[in-house]
Amino acid sequence: MTRIIPEILFWISVLAIAHTYLFYPFLMIFISKRKSNNKIIFEGSESLPEITVIMAVRNAEKVIVNKIKSVFESGYNVDKINFFIGSDASTDKTDKLILDQVALYPGIHFKRYENRLGKVRIINDLELLSNSEILIFTDVHAFLDKDALSNLVKHFFNPEIKVVGGCLKNLKTGKDGIIYQENSFLRQEFKLKYAEGKLWGTMIGAYGAFFAIRKSAFSQVPENYIVDDFYITLKAIQNGGKAICEPKAVAFENVSASLHSEFARKTRISMGNFQNLSVLYSILFSKRLGLAFSFFSHKVLRWFGPIFLIIIIISSVFIWQKNILYTIFFIIILLSIIVPIIDYFSRKIQIHIIILRFITHFYYMNLALLIGLFKFMKGVKTNVWEPTNRE
Repeated sequence: MTRIIPEILFWISVLAIAHTYLFYPFLMIFISKRKSNNKIIFEGSESLPEITVIMAVRNAEKVIVNKIKSVFESGYNVDKINFFIGSDASTDKTDKLILDQVALYPGIHFKRYENRLGKVRIINDLELLSNSEILIFTDVHAFLDKDALSNLVKHFFNPEIKVVGGCLKNLKTGKDGIIYQENSFLRQEFKLKYAEGKLWGTMIGAYGAFFAIRKSAFSQVPENYIVDDFYITLKAIQNGGKAICEPKAVAFENVSASLHSEFARKTRISMGNFQNLSVLYSILFSKRLGLAFSFFSHKVLRWFGPIFLIIIIISSVFIWQKNILYTIFFIIILLSIIVPIIDYFSRKIQIHIIILRFITHFYYMNLALLIGLFKFMKGVKTNVWEPTNRE
C-alpha cells in the first residue's frame, strides 16, 4: 500500500495543477462563448447615475495630475462625479498638486492623513464619507480610457449586478524582463473572469486598479487586510449579488518589468490571498454551486499550487523507475527546474527566450505564493508598505 501512495499523490497534484491552469479556464471560456454579458443597462449618458470615485495615494507627484484628468475627461458627466482622494501622509508634492486641481474640478474632495494608515483604512474611511449609490475604486497608476466610467457604470441598471470589474491593460510592451509574460497573464485572467461573470455572475476578484460596486453591497475591509479588492468582490457575491467584467471599461497601467519587483508584490498578495481564504472559506460550501466551483478552481487550487508542485517533485523521485511514462515525467520535471538558471544567464547576455521566461515566471510566482503562505502563518502585522515602482 505504501508503494502506491507516492503515485496517488503525484496524480492528484498533477490534476490539481492542470485543472486550475488549463482545464478550468478552457472549460469556462468555451462554455461561455454563446453567453452574452449583462444586457440590462442604462441607455445614454444622461441616464447614468451620480458616482463616487475613491482613491488612496502615497507620494504620486509624477502621475497624480494625469490620473485626475483621466477621471474627469473620460466622457462621464463631470457634474455627476465625486472624486474622494486620501493622501497617506505623502511627503512629496502630491497634496499640493491635488489641491491645485480642485479649482479645475470642484468634484474633488481631498483628505490628508498625517500618519501612515495604509490603503485599506483610507478607503474604508472615504467610503463612509460618500453618498453616491455607485462607488468606483481605482489606483493612481491606472489611467482611464475614453468612456471607461460610462461602460463600467451602465450595468448597474440591472439590480442583480453588485460589482463590475474593469479591464486592465499594460502600457509596457517588449521582451525585456517579464513584460510579455505579465501581459499574457493579464489577458488570460481577464478572459477567465469575463467568462465567470457571463456564466454565473461569479467573477472571482475584480482588479483593484479599477472596479465599481454598489454602496449597499460594500463591506468594510478588515484593517490589516492586504488584498482588499478580492475581499470586497467576494463579500458582495457571497451576500447574493452578481459580479461581472466589462471589456470596454479599460484602464491602462504600467506593470513592472522587474522579476524582483513583481516577486515581492506577488508575495505580498499571496499573504492577502490566505487572509481572504481564512475568512471566505465558507464559499467553498455555498449552495450556489457555480460560485463554489469558481472559487475552488480559479483561486484555492492555484493558491496551493506550490504545495502541489513540491509533491510532484518529491513523489516523482519514488516512481520515476516504475515505467517509461514516469521516467519521461521525471526528466521533464528536472529540466524545468533548471530552466530558471539557464534563463538567468541568458538575460545577463541580453538573450530573451520567451518559452524559458514563461517557465521561470511560473516557478517564481509559485515560489512567491509559498513564501506568502509562510508569512501569513507567522501573522500579518500591517498592510502598510511603499507602493511598487511602476514608472
